[in-house]
Amino acid sequence: MGSGDLNSKDLYIGLISGTSADGIDAALVSFEHSQPRLLAHHLHPIPPEVRERLVSLFTPSDLQVDLMGELDIAMGRLFAEAAQTLLEHSNTPAAGIRAIGSHGQTIRHRPVGKHPFTLQIGDPNVISQQTGIDVIADFRRRDMACGGQGAPLAPLFHQSVLSSAQETRVVLNLGGIANITLLPREGLPLAMDTGPASGLMDSWCQLHKGEAYDCDGDWAAQGKVIDALVSKWLSDPYFSLAAPKSTGKEYFHLPWAKKMAGAAFGDSDPADVQASFLELTAKSIANAIQDLPMKIDRVLVCGGGAHNKRLMNRLQDLIQCPLEPSEKAGIAGDWVEAMCFAWLAKCYVDNNKLETGPFTGAKEAALLGGMFKA
Repeated sequence: MGSGDLNSKDLYIGLISGTSADGIDAALVSFEHSQPRLLAHHLHPIPPEVRERLVSLFTPSDLQVDLMGELDIAMGRLFAEAAQTLLEHSNTPAAGIRAIGSHGQTIRHRPVGKHPFTLQIGDPNVISQQTGIDVIADFRRRDMACGGQGAPLAPLFHQSVLSSAQETRVVLNLGGIANITLLPREGLPLAMDTGPASGLMDSWCQLHKGEAYDCDGDWAAQGKVIDALVSKWLSDPYFSLAAPKSTGKEYFHLPWAKKMAGAAFGDSDPADVQASFLELTAKSIANAIQDLPMKIDRVLVCGGGAHNKRLMNRLQDLIQCPLEPSEKAGIAGDWVEAMCFAWLAKCYVDNNKLETGPFTGAKEAALLGGMFKA
């Protein structure tokens, strides 16, 4: 990092723990000349005992309020540690950071109903107090107050940095949940959560293998797809909903999979179920892309699921256009979402109201987030 970066006064940190809850992504981003540039990054581990309790919050059950409150503080401390470690590793003083944009950890997302809501933990008061840096957080709820679903928000950043005047692109983000952003060469953008990405596969792998994820999809490759299972799962009404739409792991979880499958689940071999979860992910994404209202020239992939070789190969089989990592367009795929929240923090500081209607259904542009002063 050069001295010009430190003196630009336009350095931001973006923090997010995604639906996979496999760690906190921290990105140091420069916006010199208004263009985001990733200067440094850090994946901060979530201790296994914290992750176990955290994951238990993703599936609705009784008596979760005390646990939520405790983890709100615990995750706030971990987010602060992630930012501090990033600063240490990049030799950047806290005084050089204009603000931290923290998405937090989503534990519940209910975008429809009489009183729709979304809930992220990782107390920004703790982050600002521990780091001495202003924090911009709570981005989703303002969007909901404007009539939107509060998610997905990353398409705002996709539109800003990955659009092309020469071709129509789709940005595919593979986290615990998959989302796509349509970026037309001409016309209005569109975005949606398509359904599960790595979430079901990760949960099944943890249950049967004691491992957080299926490296390269190797375990899925050992199984055989059970077509009856995939068909049952794809019959869920969510997949036929029109955009904008959003979802989370409180919807697509293992109890959902077993309930939807019914007798088809039976005593299936665990490797076959894993192969079927991968097929569900690939088909639900491919179906959503094929249903888009225009021809797609290229799909740019980001997120942790992009490292699943088996999934990427299956997606390429199903999608009739080039499928490439977002690095080909100049944005590091593993850090897109953390960079997004650094960018959203800058938008807040610059008093830039954002038009999220094409992505979330919000009725008006809004200044997303709230300030938590150091």
